[in-house]
Amino acid sequence: MASKKSATTARKAAKKAAGKTSRIGKVKFVLAAPPSRGKLGEILPIPRPVYKPVREPDLKKVDPPPPFTVKPPKGAPNVLIVLLDQSCYADPTGMGGPINTPAFDRLAKNGLKYVNFHVNPLCSPTRAALLTGRTQHQCSMAGVAGTANAYPCDSSIRPQTISSIGKILQSWGYCTSYFGKCNETPEYMVNVSGPFDLWPTHTGFDKFYGYIAGEQSLFHPSLVDGTTFIGTPNDPDYHFNTDLTNKAVDWIRATRSLTPDRPFLMYYAQSASHPPHTPPVSWLKKDLYKGKFDQGWDKIREEILERQIKLGIVPPGTKLAANPDSVQKWDDLSADEKKVYSRQMEVYATLTEHADYEVGRLIDGIEEMGELDNTLIFYIFGDNGGSIIGDLNGTFVEWSALNNAPEDVPYLLSRLDEYGGPNSYPNYAVGWAMAGSTPATWAITMAHGGGNNAGMAVHWPAGIKTKGEIRRQYASVIDVVPTILEAVGIPAPKIVNGIKQTPMAGISMKYSFNNGRAKERHTTQYNEGAGNRSIYHEGWMAAVVHNVTWEPTLRAERYEDDKWELYNMKEDFGLANDLAGEYPKKVEQMKKLFDKEAIKYGVYPMDDRRFERLNAEVSGRPDIMAGRKELTVYPGMPGMTENSFIDTKSRSLTITCDLEIPKGGAEGVVIAQAGMFGGWSLYLKNGKPKYAYNWLAREKYVIEAPDKLPEGKVKLVYDFDYDGGGLHKGGTGKLLVNGKKVAEGRIDKTMGALYSLAAETADIGLDSYSPVTDDYDPWDNSFTGTIKSVTLKHKD
Repeated sequence: MASKKSATTARKAAKKAAGKTSRIGKVKFVLAAPPSRGKLGEILPIPRPVYKPVREPDLKKVDPPPPFTVKPPKGAPNVLIVLLDQSCYADPTGMGGPINTPAFDRLAKNGLKYVNFHVNPLCSPTRAALLTGRTQHQCSMAGVAGTANAYPCDSSIRPQTISSIGKILQSWGYCTSYFGKCNETPEYMVNVSGPFDLWPTHTGFDKFYGYIAGEQSLFHPSLVDGTTFIGTPNDPDYHFNTDLTNKAVDWIRATRSLTPDRPFLMYYAQSASHPPHTPPVSWLKKDLYKGKFDQGWDKIREEILERQIKLGIVPPGTKLAANPDSVQKWDDLSADEKKVYSRQMEVYATLTEHADYEVGRLIDGIEEMGELDNTLIFYIFGDNGGSIIGDLNGTFVEWSALNNAPEDVPYLLSRLDEYGGPNSYPNYAVGWAMAGSTPATWAITMAHGGGNNAGMAVHWPAGIKTKGEIRRQYASVIDVVPTILEAVGIPAPKIVNGIKQTPMAGISMKYSFNNGRAKERHTTQYNEGAGNRSIYHEGWMAAVVHNVTWEPTLRAERYEDDKWELYNMKEDFGLANDLAGEYPKKVEQMKKLFDKEAIKYGVYPMDDRRFERLNAEVSGRPDIMAGRKELTVYPGMPGMTENSFIDTKSRSLTITCDLEIPKGGAEGVVIAQAGMFGGWSLYLKNGKPKYAYNWLAREKYVIEAPDKLPEGKVKLVYDFDYDGGGLHKGGTGKLLVNGKKVAEGRIDKTMGALYSLAAETADIGLDSYSPVTDDYDPWDNSFTGTIKSVTLKHKD
């Protein structure tokens, strides 16, 4: 709550004029209505004073009313929220990990380190909760935005009863910004038609720069500035994480220059350490971690735990939780497997160190502007634990397993020299995610252990007196927004834009800032994702492993048949000793508590489906292409994600292009979908039409006509007959020019599940972002003729 001393100009003006008259010159000004009752800021936006009409016609006889401005309480801090993506609890050196993280360690050394901080099992649920102070289910974000279903808890459509911290601080006069990955916008809204009400710049952030998807290529991202798709800069040395920091520092400098009296809020959501694990080439060449993981993940876990005990992250006597039986023992691996897996972790560690380096550059930029001491920084090292999407072996191209084409070790070994570079889209083996979870096990998608724990550094010299201390009180990602509000000195709003707001679910952590022994205030917290669930209560944790993505079947077909585990977290932070058999009554109490919390926060029904959720029709979410068998597109339409483009997978179809070829011929891409790790392109090379299909960067099929297209109006058709028999099959393609077949060829394998999870797009007149084929320049491949239209039509 704002104090009298730090009241805003708005409060002063309202207090002076409320229900009274004040003589200004020769005219009496009277408010048309008294200000709203209650604490200032409980109704947002803060209303402007409304005066009764002035009856004096002569401006010279009327003094103006006082200017209306809204500012936060005096001394309110800047706020910086840093979130790394799919990093692990035990990655940073400051958490006992093997990866050099000087920025995280610097903030922890001069601030606080929270070692009992918890996130949600997937990225979208964590991010929605982080920005609102409500649980993921209250935000309608039980799963990833791109796999939403029709139910209120999992639709990915955040209710209007829940406003973001951006909206709150924006209403108080803050400059607000969002840089990096946004995965809280429903994917079917990510197109030029919108709607845009759930895009960052419509939810309280003045500035957005980054991408709206679950992940992107770091070399060829589909960039968005505000609500405009801007492509990737034509720079051979481009890397997203570096670009992100440059743009973030530029924005702070600009706002400090123009409005130094207005504090800033920045949400900086790095893309690392999420796949693809591709650091800048210059960093990859350094071989920073060469040979440092040759001892394997089992030994690495032991070394991490030893350091964690020494640093005081966990108490002496803490045990390692056993990895799942399906995770390989390092000593049982072949020499080739060890070589492949060690390299995977070397690359991942390089990317993660580089991400921390970029955070350090951002902090340096704030310090150079003299703003660091009064900037409240939350540096959260990971949003949902390490990645397990790479399965047990890891991948060279992440989409392989999803397209029923897993990569074995011999194949990975054959591409090892390219691993981590621009020609790869890699992910590491599950065993490394487990190592990063030390002393626990598990990772992303799990509601406890590695999928629930994250290290966090909090830094605010102007507001935190203690330095370099550890905080052990239980805290959750939903506690960040209430902490910010208390630090700024403003209330949680009860009404925003006329809509009553859902009360905050989180609890401010400010009580622990200067008191490491303060009694824990966040005593109960549920978690759930894909049927995996947990409940924390006063030091106890009960949890269920229901759905393990790399295992072929669910652990139980019915939720009521799930096996509940029980742990005493105060004595066993790593969750190594299951006490369920010893305390069956406690288990039943915790199960009932979970059910109570689940009903309270709208968790049910839970959705444990896997690949089915990628299909909008099956999952039950809206699809702008639903029922459409034909789509006509035109030049100038920006990149279209798979959710905004007609389905071209596992079906027969025709692509009809109405073109006009100039004198001398034409070159370039007519239409293309996706990119260098899987996709297709219809283009002209030396004036001749060609169709290329790229299967997971492993096999490429090309159909080419022998002659150039004639000058003038031309109807170019690609006709494809799918073999049928399920997903991922082949077919026969034909090229026709003005109704005459000019070429035919086989495409033996296709990608039937997805191309890229919105990381790549369909484009008209060029191949944006990464190129489907190396047959043309990745930056300069625009069609040099005229495209009237392109029509894609299903034949079935």
